[in-house]
Amino acid sequence: MISLCMIVRDEELALPRCLESVKGLFDEMIIVDTGSVDNTRRIAEEAAGKVYDFEWTDDFSAARNYSLSLAKGDWLMWLDADDVIESRDRELLKELFSSLESERPDVVMLPYNVGFDEYGRVTLSYERERIFRAAAGLRFVGAVHEAVPPCGKVIHGKAAVSHRKLRPNPPGRNLKILEKLAKTGLEPRMRYYYARELAEAGRPEEAAENFRLCAEDPAAWLENRISAQKELADCLLKLGRREESDKALFKTLMLAEPRADLCCEIGRRFLERGELAAAKFWYELAPKQFRQSGGGFVHADYGGYIPYMQLCVICDRLKDYSSAENYNALAGKIKPESEAYLANLAYFAALKGVSRKEEDQS
Repeated sequence: MISLCMIVRDEELALPRCLESVKGLFDEMIIVDTGSVDNTRRIAEEAAGKVYDFEWTDDFSAARNYSLSLAKGDWLMWLDADDVIESRDRELLKELFSSLESERPDVVMLPYNVGFDEYGRVTLSYERERIFRAAAGLRFVGAVHEAVPPCGKVIHGKAAVSHRKLRPNPPGRNLKILEKLAKTGLEPRMRYYYARELAEAGRPEEAAENFRLCAEDPAAWLENRISAQKELADCLLKLGRREESDKALFKTLMLAEPRADLCCEIGRRFLERGELAAAKFWYELAPKQFRQSGGGFVHADYGGYIPYMQLCVICDRLKDYSSAENYNALAGKIKPESEAYLANLAYFAALKGVSRKEEDQS
């Protein structure tokens, strides 16, 4: 028996889409409402038959754990109201469900697609702990950006969950919760998200200090340390402290081998300075350093499209037009509808026309 566990609040726009995408997949639906004032409750009742209430306490884990406690299934899967199981992933999920009894994992990690380009292609994803064996007794931790620390037997599935937001989070909601936690001390993961909320709230000085503390904390998850170091560099750049920002960015290389997104950021800075050879080196390295998995955030564009487009620009400035055209072609294979790619096609065609005309005149 497989249970779907959800917490919802004022999600009348997104919830019908989510429930339609999972129709027929689960043996039961546990939907917990944390204080809706719109039609969310009615929509949930029509799908699940019953909706449970939970008084909101500024603690997402508490609400999620309540939903888990109500489930009768042998396996528990969680979703947000603005999550969707795309048709291509439904079959993969069914296959996964049919293997649970024989595999008997404690945790199943699934891809979480959270960023998309204008054509619907995934540009940002990462793995989340998505399904738990009920008997393992696992629970969420963290008042915000809650997670279940994986333990026991962990397997990695291919069925993705797509997060397709229809509206932004209530402004200041997460920051309010994290500022309350900060008064009594933050564990490394919460400090990382606190810093991100401060940055989004336009408080770069405070964000930079918290990113620094996270990046320097050996107890923090390595991926959070790397991201914190990079985002520290971003904050320092916004504050006009370019030299410090450059140093912070290069410190990421002391934590692990460079990721594709970091290679592109380093390349961008060299390109801005007109140091074309150095920029070319880092952009050429980016596709080689791209990893589809590994536990961290996967920025797909940095593994191909972005570095190829930038290499096209660099080679053009170096008057290596053949290489520039080849890099544009590589970018076009990834995004054939890209306006930049199509504009480059016209540019190179014009260059060849001029070149032929000059040859004829000579």
